[in-house]
Amino acid sequence: MGFFSKIFKLREQNPDSQETTWAFEDNASELVLDADYARTLSSEFDIDAAIVSHEEWKHRLRQQLSGEIDTPIDLERLRDPKGCPLGQWLYGRGRELLGKYPAFEILLARHAYFHTQAAEVVELSRAGEYDRALHVFHGGYRHASNQVILLLKELKRSLGR
Repeated sequence: MGFFSKIFKLREQNPDSQETTWAFEDNASELVLDADYARTLSSEFDIDAAIVSHEEWKHRLRQQLSGEIDTPIDLERLRDPKGCPLGQWLYGRGRELLGKYPAFEILLARHAYFHTQAAEVVELSRAGEYDRALHVFHGGYRHASNQVILLLKELKRSLGR
């Protein structure tokens, strides 16, 4: 069972009811999210597009490091976790919908770390420190990227999409 799946659980509200609800369990307490809430979240945010976008950054940074492309990357925008569509959603409507869940804060932190590591790869590359840039790319950046993607996939699976 995945990380978000442990936090967001699908269950039947009433055995006689056809309505499916989402439940959040925190030891002795439980919050139940109705199916409309899950549909709202699903319709307002394209999780697949966010995953693709973050996977594209991995490809773009790899090309930048290998010299395949030399298109300048806006470092300040890259460093800002609120500067991408996922970040805008996370710090806006996403916080409204999911901010009360512990896993949401973890996703925010992992997403911010992703941006920090990506910016470090670019900075080191620009400074001519290619070995260190590659080390960060294959270490902290790749780890952060994988975590963001994993958490988004778990959120998607938890929503039943």
